[in-house]
Amino acid sequence: MDAQSIEDLWIHLHWLTMLAEQGTYTAAAGRLGVSKAAMSQRIAELERAAGISLVQRTTRSVRLTEAGQQLVDSTRSQYAQIASSFAKVRELSGVPRGLVRVTAPVAFARQQLVPKLPDFLAANPEVRVQVEVSDRIASLAAEGFDLAIRHSSEAPETHVAWKMCSTYSVIVASRAYLRKRGTPQSPEDLAHHDCLFYPRTTGEPAWSFERKGTRKGPGYGVTLSVNGPFSANNSETLRDAALEGLGIALVPDFTAQAAVQAGKLTVVLPEWRVTGAFAEQLYIVRPYSSHVPRAVALFVNHLRARFADGFVL
Repeated sequence: MDAQSIEDLWIHLHWLTMLAEQGTYTAAAGRLGVSKAAMSQRIAELERAAGISLVQRTTRSVRLTEAGQQLVDSTRSQYAQIASSFAKVRELSGVPRGLVRVTAPVAFARQQLVPKLPDFLAANPEVRVQVEVSDRIASLAAEGFDLAIRHSSEAPETHVAWKMCSTYSVIVASRAYLRKRGTPQSPEDLAHHDCLFYPRTTGEPAWSFERKGTRKGPGYGVTLSVNGPFSANNSETLRDAALEGLGIALVPDFTAQAAVQAGKLTVVLPEWRVTGAFAEQLYIVRPYSSHVPRAVALFVNHLRARFADGFVL
């Protein structure tokens, strides 16, 4: 194979690397912004030029052969270096530009993240933000995300992480429900109420509380079983159920904030702190990298500034 024919296959090698990372032709084509057919054709051309099979295909996924994996391993770092070098050159213009890909939990993205985007985008017209709204924990490097918002008890050690703010769990109900059923004065009163909960196990749901401003001792903490007509694995859905008067919901403060501030929901048992329900920190995380695009760094700073005070109810 002469030098010219090798140069003609450079893009094919990059697409093979992307296929190795994504695991399917469909996912790899989506990351590259090309059709699945084009993706398959390029890999087939590369295999013909190499004279050996590089990919093992199944009905659901693909796996590289030993030769294919060897080829990817030997070229991956060079393509990463090219991408990093090009990003640095583009930023010499002094104008932040490019795509920032972010993954964030559903409730947080819809209620808190999206409302904070307009002023950032207005200040940085050459920057685009793409958000994947999902509660699954995505692999940032493998799926090409620049950043992730993580609702977690502690910062992940495998990534660069910044604490964005603290967040707390609260129980809320509509005024109509409280007028009809009464307002609980202690956690024990919840036994007589319809409680809307996040189903975490197959066992009986339970909520735990600690009294604010009290040292540990008798009456400091309590855990009790709760029951109700509705449960959901999404805090936004639980909030909406509370707005409909179905009962008392346990949700993160960022989910309840807008409804509480608008007077549509009331915080119940404000002198008690809910424990062990949802994580109490929000982090911004990114993969380790020797170069961070200016657009990504600016977006991180924007989020940290906008959420520095947490969520006031």
